[in-house]
Amino acid sequence: VLSFIIFICYIASLAASFMTAPLLEFLLALFLFFAYASKLNEKFKGAHWPLADFLRCVTAAIIYFAISIAAVSKYSDGASKAAGVFGFAATIVFAIDFYITFNDLVAFLKQGSSDCPEGREAE
Repeated sequence: VLSFIIFICYIASLAASFMTAPLLEFLLALFLFFAYASKLNEKFKGAHWPLADFLRCVTAAIIYFAISIAAVSKYSDGASKAAGVFGFAATIVFAIDFYITFNDLVAFLKQGSSDCPEGREAE
């Protein structure tokens, strides 16, 4: 929801060139939400779903932080300032999600390492 709000703010502002990043983050988050909701993560075991979510959180936090600094410092209209402030809030939200997802990723990787066969450990 926050990504969509930032996208709308960038459309209404002079900093419209920044609207691509929130749109892509919104669509990627929507895809992962529907993938988890429709249990695609259980059907496609070959894909590393926690890793995909982890990378989405990391890139989103970095990108939102960078474009928020640029929007707040370079543009003076109200919509750009609002998008920058929402971007800083999104950076915090994605950083928290990054931390939670990192813990899930560690548990996922530990689960995968315990499934390795005994013959490999002897090598």
